[in-house]
Amino acid sequence: MGEILVEHRDRVAVVTVHDPDRRNALTLDLSADLAAAVAAAEQDSAVHALVVTGTPPAFCAGADLTALGEAREQGLRAIYAGFLAVAQCALPTVAAVGGAAVGAGLNLALAADVRIAGPRARFDPRFLRLGIHPGGGMTWMLQALVGPQRAAAMTLFGEILGAEAAFAAGLAHRVVDGDHDALVSAAVEFAAVTAEAPRDLLITTKRSMRATRSLATHAEAVDTEIVPQLASIESPEFAARLNATKGRITSK
Repeated sequence: MGEILVEHRDRVAVVTVHDPDRRNALTLDLSADLAAAVAAAEQDSAVHALVVTGTPPAFCAGADLTALGEAREQGLRAIYAGFLAVAQCALPTVAAVGGAAVGAGLNLALAADVRIAGPRARFDPRFLRLGIHPGGGMTWMLQALVGPQRAAAMTLFGEILGAEAAFAAGLAHRVVDGDHDALVSAAVEFAAVTAEAPRDLLITTKRSMRATRSLATHAEAVDTEIVPQLASIESPEFAARLNATKGRITSK
């Protein structure tokens, strides 16, 4: 019976899809539990970032084939719920991909803000080989990350990217040597830097990044950013940090 495991390290929630016997395939229950774990992290003021991973040997082998075969629209959207919760998470997110990320599992990796790959990572759409159209926004996410040509190579021509190829394509931010524990520790260390920033500022900055991504001009981005920037300048947190910085400079 699969489950979602959650642990907290350095203000980072590590969320693990744990069903290794079935290579962490997403059942309806697992997907719902994953969405609930993401929501709990968002509601926990002590959590500044989220790392999502899967128990070896796979990251996530996609949707459970039985659930997929029986699904209609409502069922498909229920399968999507887990990785869409990651995609819509207000907090910064990192996917620690240590094995195969296939189909909906690829969607789960794509849904994170940053992907860190282990040496055995594989990024594999596989939808067409199963005779099913891509879903869950995969074509949009993949094209946004690697561009239309590489996305076509992967989606239409079945190209699978290993860790180093994913890094070269910009799909993985970095590759970490070592076992799964080393990969997760590296992802947590990377994510833990967010603890240095005010939590509400992380959330508003991520919201702005989403908004500016679709804008046509630099001027529109300036206008989008200025309201939350002014609010941050007027915050007690900024005043305290500014005074502390001035004090350090004066004392030198």
